[in-house]
Amino acid sequence: MALSCRMLTPDTLRAKFAAGLPYEAYVKSGTPAQRDDWQRFERIARDHASLNSHQRSALRDFVRPINILVLSGLWCGDCLAQCPLLAIIADERPDLITLRFLDRDQHRDLAQHVQICGGFRVPTAIFMNEEFDFVSLYGDKSLARLRAAAAKSLGASCPLPTAEVPHDEIQATMADWLHEVERVHLLLRLSPKLRAKYGD
Repeated sequence: MALSCRMLTPDTLRAKFAAGLPYEAYVKSGTPAQRDDWQRFERIARDHASLNSHQRSALRDFVRPINILVLSGLWCGDCLAQCPLLAIIADERPDLITLRFLDRDQHRDLAQHVQICGGFRVPTAIFMNEEFDFVSLYGDKSLARLRAAAAKSLGASCPLPTAEVPHDEIQATMADWLHEVERVHLLLRLSPKLRAKYGD
């Protein structure tokens, strides 16, 4: 992962975050076909990978604000199969989780500092605290997506690119992203800087 942390200053991240779009506005910025594809996947995800009571309980316990900036592409199948899941998670705690999206190709100046495996991969999520300090980078594919991609690419057969994403894969991918959001929250919850700020 080629990460130039010194370039990801709070001022830079704050400015990029301000330029980002909320999820619905981001989806609406696509072509009619892209909008249809993203909205169709989101409906499937909400039907088959909605958060369970344990996951909702974990999110209810959050006390620290999290800013998430996602470099994405509306043309990208991996983005379509993951970004709506992140939006579902953020929708559970709109008081603490603020999610914004940038088109990777329109923000190459940022993308060059968060390359994964030497490439401009999407989606790439940059997690920040409330002061826009860099906390974590997560992206390209979650573990569940990587396992599925490996099975399809390295296995005996390779399905068509337009094949539906299996529901169990959507559920596993949702869990992957939720684990990362929770991990970031625990980093913030235990942060000496923030504990001093909040006196907790």
